Amino acid sequence: MSTMISVCPSCDARNRIHPDRGTEARCGRCHSALFPHEPFVLTEANASAQCTGDVPLLIDVWADWCGPCRAFAPVFEQAALRHAGRCRFAKLDSEAQPNLAGRWGIRSIPTLLLFRDGREIARQSGALPAPQLEAWLSSHGIH
Repeated sequence: MSTMISVCPSCDARNRIHPDRGTEARCGRCHSALFPHEPFVLTEANASAQCTGDVPLLIDVWADWCGPCRAFAPVFEQAALRHAGRCRFAKLDSEAQPNLAGRWGIRSIPTLLLFRDGREIARQSGALPAPQLEAWLSSHGIH
């Protein structure tokens, strides 16, 4: 089985990992977990680096004042735990990062953005219940 490239959520370093390492993989630079069991914070400073690599990145675009965003947060956190090693999970606060949200054309929240190899491959607006989120992820090759 060939290696994959995954970006460290702590220091943005690109790491070559073997797929069998999964949730145990650590960054070669800072030694942080490459697949934390919780979403990490995405900002304008780290977005370009984080959206690259072979391992998909699912971004939850949200805001603190948004009721549906707050209701969806535990569903997103559980998905991050279930899919650690197969997908990376990040949260983008649209209020704190308006330029990035604008660049990606976010018109409503919550919105999910799925990136692979530096390209957006899927988008979903609205909060999803856990079974629908799992089906959506599966439809994009994340099992």
